Amino acid sequence: MHATADTLETTSLHGLIDLGRYPIDELESPKGRELIASCRRQLDKDGCVVLKRFVPEAALARLERETERLSPQAHYNQTETNPYNSAGDPAQPASHPLNRFDNRTNGFVAGDRIDGDTIIRQLYEHPAFQRFIGAVVGMEEIHQYADPLADLVVNVLREGCQHPWHYDTNEFIVTMMTRQSHRGGRFDYAPGIRSPEGENFDAVETVIDGDHSRLKSLDLQPGDLQVFFGRYSLHRVTRVEGDKERHTVIFAYAKEPGFIGRPERAERIFGRMAPIHERMLQEGMNRADSLAD
Repeated sequence: MHATADTLETTSLHGLIDLGRYPIDELESPKGRELIASCRRQLDKDGCVVLKRFVPEAALARLERETERLSPQAHYNQTETNPYNSAGDPAQPASHPLNRFDNRTNGFVAGDRIDGDTIIRQLYEHPAFQRFIGAVVGMEEIHQYADPLADLVVNVLREGCQHPWHYDTNEFIVTMMTRQSHRGGRFDYAPGIRSPEGENFDAVETVIDGDHSRLKSLDLQPGDLQVFFGRYSLHRVTRVEGDKERHTVIFAYAKEPGFIGRPERAERIFGRMAPIHERMLQEGMNRADSLAD
């Protein structure tokens, strides 16, 4: 059961966030304004900001236990995909990025499995956290997904899982590492390799071929919060090795209220649909944007 907005507004963030380092409850204070300015500078520079140990030391063990408890409920899906999540182009050579397919295997725990007592649910729904994320990404207001499966998700990568080179369809994504694998599971990205003006296929091809000169790699650890503009930065999570799963929480927000993912996507990602998706299949969809998701 989820708390109401009024209840959440008065819920203390102490113990959930290191407010001494990240005063998200006082964004108008000098330290709060500098935090936002620092995040925006980093995002402007390369489309990514990582807030190390966003969750305080005392809560890290609890955070890891939460996703360990949830992880057996992950639904796994496997597919062959190119960086654009599209069909190949027979008019292009085999080396072209549109024709470079790789195995993608992911596990996802749906949001309706994540209750209100968890740190991750309390953070996701807290108005102060939402205001902070909105300020970081330059939006006056952001909204929780109305999708009960895709609003708050735990991504589970067990041994052999990977997420190969790709772009995001969302403008931004907010994630938190809760458990790191023994080996592998590294987050690599090529900042701003494409733009609204062009795909820059030649540069993308060199990255896929193994030229890592423009790549950045993140050593993410439990409790680290990441805000990432993945629309224009090619990125991947390398293959997980060893018997320790890699867990990452995905906080899903939208510019407009009422966002619900497509029923076929819910079926593919979570292995099932919620009643709202079944109604959408019967009644048709009305979406505020034309993005694929």
